[in-house]
Amino acid sequence: MAITTAARPRIWPFFAWAALGAGICLGPLTAFTPIGLFVLPVVIATLVALLLWPGSRTSAALGVISGLGLVPLFVAYLNRGGPGDVCTTSASGGQSCDTEWSPWPWLGAGLALVALGAVAFGLLRARLTPPPSAPPPPRPGPG
Repeated sequence: MAITTAARPRIWPFFAWAALGAGICLGPLTAFTPIGLFVLPVVIATLVALLLWPGSRTSAALGVISGLGLVPLFVAYLNRGGPGDVCTTSASGGQSCDTEWSPWPWLGAGLALVALGAVAFGLLRARLTPPPSAPPPPRPGPG
């Protein structure tokens, strides 16, 4: 009789699901722009591929939560000079000014989502990992 143990969930599907989560967040935001025509079909194809791939339908799907946090992190990066007016000078002597938002709410939301998904995946992955086998009992010696 063979003893089988549950395999530890792999980490690469987590990153695939995270990419899908970022696409899910980005897709509706770009739906009416030219880039949206490319983002939404890729997101749908990725979703179908991950659902059809049996090895990825595990706790790794929690990567979607982390992926949803990637877009707010990018928005925080874009607004890193804010809040307020941020002016840049070009080499030709021109100047352009933009009003930027505070990056802190975006950073907080992004970090919270990324951490939530990663911690939940780590906890479930550790819980699904089979315990180490116990050492064999000592053999009785002669005597």
